[in-house]
Amino acid sequence: MEEKGKIRLGISIGDLNGIGCEVALKTFGDARMLDFCTPIIFASNKTISGQQKALGLNIAFNGVHDASKVVEGKLNIVNVWKQVPKIQFGQATKEAGDFAIRSLKAAVSALKKGDIDVLVTAPINKNNIQSEEFNFPGHTDYLAQELQGESLMFMVTDTLKVGLLTDHVAVKDVSKAIVPRLVRDKINTIEKSLIMDFGIRKPKIALLGINPHSGDNGVIGKEDDEVLKPVIKEMANTGHLVFGPYSADSFFGSDTYKDFDAILAAYHDQGLIPFKTLSFGRGVNFTAGLDKVRTSPDHGTAYEIAGKGEADHSSFKEAVFMALKIYKNRTEYLELTKNVLKKQRVKR
Repeated sequence: MEEKGKIRLGISIGDLNGIGCEVALKTFGDARMLDFCTPIIFASNKTISGQQKALGLNIAFNGVHDASKVVEGKLNIVNVWKQVPKIQFGQATKEAGDFAIRSLKAAVSALKKGDIDVLVTAPINKNNIQSEEFNFPGHTDYLAQELQGESLMFMVTDTLKVGLLTDHVAVKDVSKAIVPRLVRDKINTIEKSLIMDFGIRKPKIALLGINPHSGDNGVIGKEDDEVLKPVIKEMANTGHLVFGPYSADSFFGSDTYKDFDAILAAYHDQGLIPFKTLSFGRGVNFTAGLDKVRTSPDHGTAYEIAGKGEADHSSFKEAVFMALKIYKNRTEYLELTKNVLKKQRVKR
């Protein structure tokens, strides 16, 4: 834990043919980053050396065979495999997907054992990762299975936070997936995260409508009136600062979003298009609601520039800093609220 040294930050390497390795290496190529945490990449010495040679990088690292043996003050590489995978920058190969999942599984295992404190995941390709052993549409769904809690895809910056009622769900299935229990659960999860992970004492949350113009009183769909509005009213009556549903088309352009601590969008593109438009390169994908902290950059594998040394590592660096910030906030919150009733009795 933090009192024994710097926060141990694990990194799953993502698709080897994308920019994941590049942005991770560039982030910790700045030696000052080692003042903030102990970085641990789950891959292999040969893989990292090969990537560095291809990218024209020369960043010192320390190879270990187990995450429990890492050295503080250095970039550590946990040797997850002995093979030398073929690198084909810009290509969505099955081999690259297989190694991406091996890295992720090793990192999550270390996270569960406590060998690392937080996890930052480099981008994967949602197609080439699929196999009989791994059948998930993305990181969020896999982490929801492996870790404790109720997961929420939460796109965050210091000034804008957007959560999703449904994440990797086909548009045709969105309205069927949004039921009262889901809405309540997501509101509770986002509220708890804002309090515990971001230090916001009384969060104010906005919900975006499911249909255009939030259904126009049932003219363009009844889901907003029949599902969202009753839950919002119910939760507001029990003290939650929850408002909406707001018409999504004008919510961001009118700056209404600035009046809230977080926004809960109905589906993926409704929330992520405005988020990335306003925050691209500074945004972080945070899996809220779980017992462990995981973040990732707000971009994908970027095959079109992979291997060219052109990748901007700003978002990955933000993901690192956000993971550290959330971990510290959560640790402090849990410490302050631990045995709170017992402490109150003692005071009497």
